[in-house]
Amino acid sequence: MLLKSIKLFNFRQFKGEQEASFSTDIHKNVTVIMGDNGSGKTSFAQAFTWCLYGDTDFADKSMLNKEIENNLMPRQQVSVKVNLDLTHNDIEYNISRAQIYSRDDYGKIKPLSTSFNISYKKNGQQEFVKQSEVESRIKEILPKELSKYFFFDGERIQNFSKQIQRGKSKEFAQAVRGLLGLNAFIEAMEHLKPTSKFGVIGSYNDSYDSSSDDKIREYSNKIQKYQDDLDSIDQRLLQINDSIQIADEKCAELSNKINLHSEGERLQNEKKSLNQKIGKLIMARNQAEGSLLKVFNNNPTAYFAKSLIKQALDTLSNQDIRDKGIPDIHERTIKYLIDRGICVCGTKITFGNDAYVELNKALEYLPPKSIGTIISQFVNESEIRLKTSGFLYEQISDQYKIIRDFESDIDESRTDLSEIDKKLTDVVDVAPYQIDLHKYKDKIAELDREKRDLYQKRGAYLTSRDRLITDRSELTLRDEKNRKIEVYKAYAQYMYDELYALYQESEDKIRKKLENYINEIFRSIYEGGISLKIDSEYNIQILVEDTDGHVFDVEASTAQSLSVIFAFITGIIKIARENNNSIDDDSRMLESEPYPLVMDAPLSSFDKTRIRTICDTLPKIAEQIIIFIKDTDGEIAEEHLGQVVGKRYFFDKKNEFDTIIMQR
Repeated sequence: MLLKSIKLFNFRQFKGEQEASFSTDIHKNVTVIMGDNGSGKTSFAQAFTWCLYGDTDFADKSMLNKEIENNLMPRQQVSVKVNLDLTHNDIEYNISRAQIYSRDDYGKIKPLSTSFNISYKKNGQQEFVKQSEVESRIKEILPKELSKYFFFDGERIQNFSKQIQRGKSKEFAQAVRGLLGLNAFIEAMEHLKPTSKFGVIGSYNDSYDSSSDDKIREYSNKIQKYQDDLDSIDQRLLQINDSIQIADEKCAELSNKINLHSEGERLQNEKKSLNQKIGKLIMARNQAEGSLLKVFNNNPTAYFAKSLIKQALDTLSNQDIRDKGIPDIHERTIKYLIDRGICVCGTKITFGNDAYVELNKALEYLPPKSIGTIISQFVNESEIRLKTSGFLYEQISDQYKIIRDFESDIDESRTDLSEIDKKLTDVVDVAPYQIDLHKYKDKIAELDREKRDLYQKRGAYLTSRDRLITDRSELTLRDEKNRKIEVYKAYAQYMYDELYALYQESEDKIRKKLENYINEIFRSIYEGGISLKIDSEYNIQILVEDTDGHVFDVEASTAQSLSVIFAFITGIIKIARENNNSIDDDSRMLESEPYPLVMDAPLSSFDKTRIRTICDTLPKIAEQIIIFIKDTDGEIAEEHLGQVVGKRYFFDKKNEFDTIIMQR
């Protein structure tokens, strides 16, 4: 399938009629469409799936342009339309879907009639697919259950990866087989299926001539009744398996929510402990502040004077001020001795003699004229004061450090408390979850019991049916006409068995090839000791081999999941393209069609290394790529895709409701 062009008319942001054509050049097979967030990239990408299937991922299911909608008058009608031109199996198709909207008398916009048409060219003439066949034709072109793997949003691609790892329905496996070219086998086997009353063997069963023995008809009716019951049981078993899978997923989801609540209980306990810790820290800090004030209030003058005293002592220590006075001697004592004329030692004191001169010199250093004694007394007193206040500064510093430590611990605890409060905003009461979990577990147990009962019935029905078939064969062999029917049935059964064996061989071969391709592509995108395994239902397991050679099934990380889905898609496309181009006889039996990749923001979830690998790998494998990227990723696209880009478009956003598609 190749996409040729698309036309949008009033589709969401794209007002009026707008069109874009896509590169089909085998060498430049990439079409790049650039636009900022909100400009309409996702809307444009969703236009493909809306046109093909009438469905989108938008919560707002109205496709009508909002500006057109706002100007719509009561009872006035307007259409939204998407036309898609493509080729499939060398047939040119035009697929068109239109939806009419109208405003009612109450001012509400309501969807009215929808039209869906498919036309194609045959012998140069345009012909239309019958309305009763349009859905089956779309399924033939691309089944809806697989469409999201070829038209996908990069931001939700991880969910797709989880789905193909977790397991899909029977329809998914059938659709993958169809994409891999196994439809011819499937249709042929369905035509010959022994248990189908509408197949070849079933028609032979209805053609027995019972005129020779009434038991033949009786046995045939009972055989058909057993077969109908077996078909019903098989159908019910499929439903049960699907229901059990859904219930298991619900149980896992509810268990996660309950675990989140358990985490909430832990956080609540941690919050309680933190609040208690903060209370104790505040109390200890207040006590430390009280101790600091008490120490300070005991001798505040000494605390403030300490610096001044030290400066004074430093200054005095640098001055030559020696105490030359005589201790306890006053000026009056010297004058008295001079007037008396005799010193205490008996020496005579007369004017001009040595004793007189020395005593007069002493008068210069004795109180009240002497400062030396005063300084000496000041120094002594200052040293005493320094000793009494020596530890006050250190005590205050130590107390202040203790207070700062408490403050730091309080701030840190409050930050932790804030983080816990943020986490607790997501925690809810899980009592309803517990109730639902028990309900789902009970439902699973009930389904398991029903499943066991059905298997027992199935075994009994199979035994009874096969016994009746044997009895009927014995009766039919007695009649010539019925004997021929048995021969024809044997031929048909032989053809079915041979075809089934060939189908199994072909499917095993192609599934193994797909597994090899997926692993090859996966390893080119994601480096590591990881391999992928595909089971018979095309579910994927991610396996890791340890150093001892043991292999484990692991849960994929985000990067691994993204790589898995790209590998899965490109692997299918690669095989489909090989089957389409092959001249090998075995491959000719596999009818398949290559598919394009329409990707909305596929690179945003990858790192630069994987972006380079993906941009190098995809254009070589896919026949056509249409990629929507942000303007900010334009340089990345040009760097890695520039050589293979055939067409470029960008979105010119006029406002929230009007975007123009422009070609570069």
